[in-house]
Amino acid sequence: MAADLQSKYTKLAQEYSKLRAQNQVLKKAVVDEQATSASVKDELKQREQSLRKVEQEMDSLSFRNQQLAKRVELLQEELLASEAKGKKSKSKGDSPSQPNMQTQIVFDEDLQKKIQENERLHIQFYEADEQHRRQEAQLKARLEQLEKGSEQHQAVVDGLTSKYMETIEKLQSDKARLEVNAQTLEREAKDCRIRTEECQQQLRKYQMELNRQLKQSSSVIQEKVPFNDTKFSDYNSLNVPPHNRRHQLKARDVAGQALGFVQNLVAALLNLHSYTDQRVHIYPLDSSIETISPLNQKFSHYLNENAAYVRPLEDGLLQLHQSITEDTVTMLETVNKLQDFSKYFTAYTHFLQKILPYQLKSLEEECEAPLCSTSLTSKNQELQNDMKRVTSVFEKLQTYISLLALPSLQEDAMPQSSSSAVFTQLAASLHSLHDAIKEMSKHYSQKASLEQELPTVTQKLRTTNECLLSSLGSLTNSTQKIATFFSNNLDFFTSSTGYGPRGGSGTLNPVQAESMLGNKKQASAYMQAVRKARPQSVPYTEALTNRHVLTSSTESREGLTQQVLQSQEKIARLEQEKEHWLLEAQLGRVRLEKETQRITDLEAQLSAAMGGAAPTAQAPVTPAAHDSPGSSGFQDQDCEERGASKEATQSTSLVGMLTTTTCSEDVSEEESREHLIKSHYMSRVAELTSQLQMADSKAVHFHAECRALAKRLTIAEKSREAMTEELKVANQNISRLQDELATTKRSYEDQLSMMSDHLCSMNETLSKQREEIDTLKLGSKGNSKKNKGR
Repeated sequence: MAADLQSKYTKLAQEYSKLRAQNQVLKKAVVDEQATSASVKDELKQREQSLRKVEQEMDSLSFRNQQLAKRVELLQEELLASEAKGKKSKSKGDSPSQPNMQTQIVFDEDLQKKIQENERLHIQFYEADEQHRRQEAQLKARLEQLEKGSEQHQAVVDGLTSKYMETIEKLQSDKARLEVNAQTLEREAKDCRIRTEECQQQLRKYQMELNRQLKQSSSVIQEKVPFNDTKFSDYNSLNVPPHNRRHQLKARDVAGQALGFVQNLVAALLNLHSYTDQRVHIYPLDSSIETISPLNQKFSHYLNENAAYVRPLEDGLLQLHQSITEDTVTMLETVNKLQDFSKYFTAYTHFLQKILPYQLKSLEEECEAPLCSTSLTSKNQELQNDMKRVTSVFEKLQTYISLLALPSLQEDAMPQSSSSAVFTQLAASLHSLHDAIKEMSKHYSQKASLEQELPTVTQKLRTTNECLLSSLGSLTNSTQKIATFFSNNLDFFTSSTGYGPRGGSGTLNPVQAESMLGNKKQASAYMQAVRKARPQSVPYTEALTNRHVLTSSTESREGLTQQVLQSQEKIARLEQEKEHWLLEAQLGRVRLEKETQRITDLEAQLSAAMGGAAPTAQAPVTPAAHDSPGSSGFQDQDCEERGASKEATQSTSLVGMLTTTTCSEDVSEEESREHLIKSHYMSRVAELTSQLQMADSKAVHFHAECRALAKRLTIAEKSREAMTEELKVANQNISRLQDELATTKRSYEDQLSMMSDHLCSMNETLSKQREEIDTLKLGSKGNSKKNKGR
């Protein structure tokens, strides 16, 4: 036992080391694939960033182009207005004034510069647009390739991850199962050692007790009772014979199989006789047209009685199978139902002998028909020989079955060696029956094919021949199965049953078997009445304690769950407020910088105004100069006063939606503010992405652990159930052994008490005989003295 456990532990350790090495290789492969996937993701992020940068440059160029277009429109309107004014001035006066001409020249120069600048910007915008489109197409193609590669890598990574996870889970489950098995084997080994020690102690105690009782009994028997009851059959019949339950179960199984085969045989025989009767009414004369011969009428009358002889075969074997149970003794001397089956089989054999002459005469009538050819006549003669052979084989089978049923009527009718020979001959006869039926089926098939060639054959005859051939085929299969079944179980039939009187002398008497079965039933009924199963229950105090612990743990768990949910909601709300106030702080900082710049500009204007700076003659040009996008003198209030163009922009984030109003002249400040907001959100998105990845990895890890724990729990439950079943079986075995021990001790005590009573009676007889002898001696002495005195 220890060597087996040590070998099992060694095998488990080797398997564990192999699995551990494979696990290391799988881990390394998973890490490599994760690194590759991370590098691909980083490259993809870089490509996306470059694409966003190009899109931003494109947006800025388009915005600049729009501003230039608006500026050109404004200049064109001013030019038209100045031309209209010039025309009016020409109509009023012959020559314009010198200042108007100078102003017109300035406007023309400015307009020419703006047109050239606009043309140059259009060219740059077109070139930048073309370059952007080419780069965008290249980046899209590259992005598609990278996405395809990423999808392929991701599919490979997912497949490998799922494969490795399944392998890891399988290894973990195998490891848990092996650990459970190892622990179970250790507990079993420990229990076995303990039980072995206990059994050895009990065995030594029982051996000492039995040796003592054996010595005492042997001494008493040798000194007082020189008697052996197994030498005499009359005395030996009082002893309880042994009972072989395994042989009994095998006998019942064999009887059940034989019943199925005999049922098929009965069905085939019924069909054969019925279709033979139908053929007699069809051929050689059709009973619907002409009257058949008296011989065929008698033959048909006998064939109609076939069910009365064939059906009892199935009923007799069914009764035989029902009589064989686990509580009976099955052997030739005790199977009374075999005699009934033998009677039914004998009746069917007599039925076959009775119809055999009519079958032969019917075939002779078919040969005397005018259209019967020579080949058909030869086939009928072969069928006659086959029918004679089948009937003779059934007679042999009836003889052997009668011999097997004889010991149940007469004790010592047939020894064991003769029964083995009968079983062997019966198996050979069954094979002969199969060969005879097979030959008859072959010849009848040839006969049917010859009859189909006759010109007077009818459809009814063809159908009947087909039915006869099918019944002969099923009969052939049934006989083959019965012969094969009997040959396969011939060793069981010829082997010793294991039943018999003690000492191995003589055979078992049916009366002895009935007495033994009656005693066994009484003993089993008594044991079932005495044995009472103890109900399994839990003590009341323990149940109350468990309920209190369960209730408190459930309430505490629910309370902690609610607290965790409330804390999570509070944390999410605080995070939103934090993001909101961070954004407000950045916007406030931007407004503060703007206000500081505005105050500085106002102070500079105030100092310039106090210094007495006078406007120049080109004052009308100043507003045009200040309308350029690069000037910083215009603020939000100036834009509102002049009604300049404004654009409303909405920014959405995790904390809400922010609406900002931008001026066309406030582009640099807006870009700085947008850059700050964008940098803030990008940092926040990166932080949330890292947190999400960490949470996903933890969730996957916890999910794998939960699945592993669930599998270990399932394995533990199964092992616990198996151990419970084994414990029940062990308890049953222990109770059975204890009952057997008590029964053995009680039988020995009864035998000792009987021997003691017998010794007492023998001692009393001896004492009486000694007293009689002493009396006779005294009487003989007195008579001798009287004779001497005379």
